[in-house]
Amino acid sequence: MARKYFGTDGIRGTTNVSAMTAAMAMKVGMAAGAHFARGDHRHRVVIGKDTRLSGYMLENAMVAGFTSVGMDVVLVGPMPTPAVAMLTQSMRADMGVMISASHNPYADNGIKLFGPDGYKLSDEDELAIEALIDGEVRLAASANIGRARRVEDARGRYIHAAKSTFPEDLTLDGLKVVVDCANGAAYQVAPSALWELGAEVIAIGVTPNGKNINDGVGSTAPETLCETVVASGAQIGIALDGDADRLIVVDETGRVIDGDQLMALIAGGWARQGRLAGGGLVTTVMSNLGLERHLAAQGLGMVRTAVGDRYVLEKMRSSGYNVGGEQSGHIILSDYATTGDGLVASLQVLAELVRAGAPASEVLHRFDPLPQILKNVRFKGGKPLDDARVQDAIAGAEAELDGKGRLVIRASGTEPVIRVMAEGDDRGQVEAVVDRICDVVREAAA
Repeated sequence: MARKYFGTDGIRGTTNVSAMTAAMAMKVGMAAGAHFARGDHRHRVVIGKDTRLSGYMLENAMVAGFTSVGMDVVLVGPMPTPAVAMLTQSMRADMGVMISASHNPYADNGIKLFGPDGYKLSDEDELAIEALIDGEVRLAASANIGRARRVEDARGRYIHAAKSTFPEDLTLDGLKVVVDCANGAAYQVAPSALWELGAEVIAIGVTPNGKNINDGVGSTAPETLCETVVASGAQIGIALDGDADRLIVVDETGRVIDGDQLMALIAGGWARQGRLAGGGLVTTVMSNLGLERHLAAQGLGMVRTAVGDRYVLEKMRSSGYNVGGEQSGHIILSDYATTGDGLVASLQVLAELVRAGAPASEVLHRFDPLPQILKNVRFKGGKPLDDARVQDAIAGAEAELDGKGRLVIRASGTEPVIRVMAEGDDRGQVEAVVDRICDVVREAAA
């Protein structure tokens, strides 16, 4: 059954439009609170947010919704998504909420929900909550309305948890690190954790004003990080996205290292240490074929899922893997976290760098990726992928690439965009295939 409000990563949209209004946020709070009101104990929800201007409005609306159905609220302020997941579990809350639109511009916002175990909700839970959003929710009696309070030590709790994932026998002493926090949720915790572990830290993207999140900084705009790393003589640069569940790294030459290379690095290191579960890693259909070949050469496997870290995690949990993620930089290390955690993943990368004692340009480049072209086609409405012309073009491209490459066409789960990706040994052929399909999709979407 298709979901009405939830996409691949919660509910997301332009603020004060459609699903991202205060009224809708209050309904989500009421519905989610009612759904997780199980048992006769005092129920509790942890709410975090990133640094968007609209976060104040949506936070207050959700507090009203949760308290109206009798759930107490713990507010932790601007915190990374993985921190909210961790705090939900460690504080024995009944659920957690992260108000963020991740890497999207400030005008967008979103709502991500976690269960009491700190994991993102199942499709079944989301469908049940959607039914309550569109239905009637029983309000609490006057004497049972929930209370709201702020927790002042939430940042310290998360910093301690993140630092504890770094090997005890290693230190970051003598390492100059540039960290770009995207003017987002990790602007305080990430620089602090790295400094406390011994690094010389140069922090950028740490002056949020409500409107500059992901604006020319962060994992989706690494140019400033690249320039800063080279200009400062840093050994490595780390870029997080707006809610810090995504990681991109820059080596000392200013070259961007994507999630595929980072997963190869971590999986290889963990395999050598005898701690890689499942005999490989889990990633999505978007990961480069070069990664798959690299792992196979080491006797390691790779399982692909649909795009979305929730699907990666589902496969990890069902099949016993402890490393997984996406090319975009969502890296899940289930020994430490229940969702993607950019800071924790960066600490594992830094540990490999320290162990190797070699330049990042050598340590981080694990394989030569195949030529891969990804282009986005924005559309206003409808379902362009259902158009017969588009389906014919896709079928023709698949036949052309048969045995020589891969083609992945999908609609984004977070914005009105069709993503067209192809990869293969022949760059010219791959580019031609992608351009041809994009042209047909634009025609169908016009």
